Amino acid sequence: MKIIFLGAPGAGKGTQAEIVAEKLGIPTISTGNMLREAIKNGTELGLKMKQYTDNGQLVPDDVIIGIVGERLAQADCEKGYILDGMPRTIAQAEALESIGIEIDAAISLEIEDAVIEDRMSGRRVCEKCGASYHVTSNPPKAEGVCDSCGGALVIRKDDAPETVKERLRVYHEQTEPIKGFYEARGKLKLVKGDQPIAGATADIMAALGE
Repeated sequence: MKIIFLGAPGAGKGTQAEIVAEKLGIPTISTGNMLREAIKNGTELGLKMKQYTDNGQLVPDDVIIGIVGERLAQADCEKGYILDGMPRTIAQAEALESIGIEIDAAISLEIEDAVIEDRMSGRRVCEKCGASYHVTSNPPKAEGVCDSCGGALVIRKDDAPETVKERLRVYHEQTEPIKGFYEARGKLKLVKGDQPIAGATADIMAALGE
């Protein structure tokens, strides 16, 4: 099964993608994690991307499509995958179809902007492996320490209040219209994002017919 998660920044796409991927036995392909890894390693691509992500701007389509296309061609994606953080524009959705990537379901996590802003102010991310936590709704076992790899948990620059507002503006303007794109293809599934993690997961699995 090939799935994408839609929703505003901080809606819980990454968290739900990891849970659902484990349940279905398919990999989660996070464009955000791939880009952050490139930035962390100081690659040519990473340095180019940093100027966009630091300002809450979208990465250019041609770069994203190239990265994603190469990743989805790998063997672990043969039985399906969850694409997290992509597509973010109708142009990207059309580009995915143009290179033969057909999505089975688009899960949209519905949540109000005010809730997003509050949620992201408490988000912490592992600087080593990229795992995401929240100080109240999904805290690590030890404060400031990643459960998975023991790395330090930090506040990402793009979770800063002024950047969050800009990311939400960009989402509503450029990404939200994708819902109509997949609705027209009969693939859109709406799930309430402002609820406990387990509840959202249950709703997602039901929407997928699992």
